[in-house]
Amino acid sequence: MRITTLIENTQDENKNLKYEHGLSMFIEMDDCNILFDTGKSGDFIENAENLNVDIKNTDVLILSHAHYDHCGGVKRLLETYNIKPKLIISEHFFKKSNKYHYSDGKLKSDFSNGVGYKYIGINFDEQYIKNKNLPVNLVKDDLLKINDKAFVFSNFNRYYSFEKINENMKIRIDDKYEIDNFEDEIALCLKTEKGLIVILGCAHPGFLNMINTISERTGEKVIGIIGGTHLIEADNERIEKSIKYLNSLNISILGLSHCTGEKAVKMLNEECKGSFINRTGTILNL
Repeated sequence: MRITTLIENTQDENKNLKYEHGLSMFIEMDDCNILFDTGKSGDFIENAENLNVDIKNTDVLILSHAHYDHCGGVKRLLETYNIKPKLIISEHFFKKSNKYHYSDGKLKSDFSNGVGYKYIGINFDEQYIKNKNLPVNLVKDDLLKINDKAFVFSNFNRYYSFEKINENMKIRIDDKYEIDNFEDEIALCLKTEKGLIVILGCAHPGFLNMINTISERTGEKVIGIIGGTHLIEADNERIEKSIKYLNSLNISILGLSHCTGEKAVKMLNEECKGSFINRTGTILNL
């Protein structure tokens, strides 16, 4: 099993690849190739070519949630290659895709640089996918099996009150903006001989909530976490509680990506075993 991070916020060490606020990973297995998210722009395609990753052989396309920085490359992928991978998304993906971020103008980020609501959803709809004749698997239950070593999880339990939903993340329904509870968020779980590796997009429901849900449902040990943990908004107390939990699990692979945030990356790298920046171009052989 090989996991290649095709694009991420952090530049590759050799500065040969494009990078952006977004995330895309390619998982190669014996009988299945999985593309997990597509970044913001579609530049992951050029990176894949430079990394000798053949994304034309994508069997399954998983979209973790309906944000532009995870789904922005879908149209470019499907219009660059004549491929029809099985699309796995939450049953709430299109229903809850009218997503916005509210900013009061005090903090600048990729989501906002002014005051008001900014659209941060997807640039395609359900009809576009139908026109491309992609087979679609909607994740309706707690678990969807891809094969004996790959599973998709949804409907995460909320265990930890300190993992709060960002109230500035909104869904527009009719003319009203409601807090986005990210019912559409899903995660990929890979089974290895030593334990489970969890692949996260942004972990808006709380990455500890997601890890604990997966561990309880499977009864198996989580040994690795790769992807976005959304600690970018976290204060020191939440980060420290996260570190304590991770160390109690004895996590051996902690690939921090995308929305983890510089402060959290620094703290986790200092205190957690197996922690590293899962930057653009990172290749993990499991």
